Amino acid sequence: MSFSYQRTIHFADTDAAGIVFFANYLAICHEAYEEALAAAGIPLGTFFADHGVIVPVAKSEASYLRPLACGDKVRVEVTPKALSENSYALDFVIWKQGPAEKRAAVVRTEHVCIASQTRERTALPANLAMWVRSA
Repeated sequence: MSFSYQRTIHFADTDAAGIVFFANYLAICHEAYEEALAAAGIPLGTFFADHGVIVPVAKSEASYLRPLACGDKVRVEVTPKALSENSYALDFVIWKQGPAEKRAAVVRTEHVCIASQTRERTALPANLAMWVRSA
C-alpha cells in the first residue's frame, strides 16, 4: 500500500536559480519515508538507532521531470517493494499540486539490512518486513 505525504517547498530547499536543489529531492523523499514508517507504527527513535542491525541506502536514482520552487505544494507518494529477505526498494513519486496534479520527480532508493557488528546481510526486522510486504 502506498503512503502519501504532503509538504510545502521551502526557501532552504532551493538553489540560487530558485528551484529545488537536486539533492534535496532525496531529502524530501526521506522525510516521506520517515512519516510512512511512523504511520506504520515503527518507532523512529529505535529504527534509526543501532540495535544490532542497520538499514543503509545501497542505491538511489532520480528523474527530475519539472522544477519545483519555494511555496509549491507537493505530495510525495511512497511505495515499498520487497527485493529479498534482507533488502527492499522505496519508489517515490513527487506530485506538484495545483489545478492538475503533475509529476515533478520519480525517485527510487534501495535499502539493505546488515548486522552492525559484522556488516553482513541479515533478515529485515519483523515490523519492517511486514510494512514492506504490506504494499
